[in-house]
Formats: sequence, structure tokens, C-alpha cells
Amino acid sequence: MTTHQIEHDPASGVFTTTVDGEVAVLEYQREGDRLVITHTGVPDAIGGRGIAGELVKAAFEYAKAQGWHVHPRCAYAAAWAERHPEYNQLLA
Repeated sequence: MTTHQIEHDPASGVFTTTVDGEVAVLEYQREGDRLVITHTGVPDAIGGRGIAGELVKAAFEYAKAQGWHVHPRCAYAAAWAERHPEYNQLLA
């Protein structure tokens, strides 16, 4: 699996990566000690490369480092969490 350079802007609640000139995003909100993933979006032009999964993993790892739980409100993030039981302890 290729790892893309992921940028994080905590003030805006966004993780992004740019691949082939296209920007993929994961948006979240902070609710107390929870990181709530609200949207994951990858343009069709760069879809199918595991980019959304990398963004979700980055969000989970960030929450873990902060001692927070994660609530994947976005359907993609929820499905990702189901496929990665190693992150179950972080689920809110």
C-alpha cells in the first residue's frame, strides 16, 4: 500500500492529501474527548488507491495520540473501522 503525504490542520478539523493534483479530504469535529469524523472525500480521478483509508487511519492515529475516542459518523469511516478491529478500543 502506497503511503501518501497527509497534512493535518487541527484548527480547521481537516486531514488532506494531494495526489496527481487532486485533493482528498477527511473532515472532523471535536466534541469533548471525541474526534467525530463527518466526511471523507476522494475525487474519482484518484479513487481506488486506498487514499480514503489512509486519511481515516491518520485520523484514528491522531485521536489515539491525543487520548481521544473516535466516532465515525461518515459511512466510509464507519466501514473502515469495522474492517480494522485493532482500533476498536478507540471507538466512542
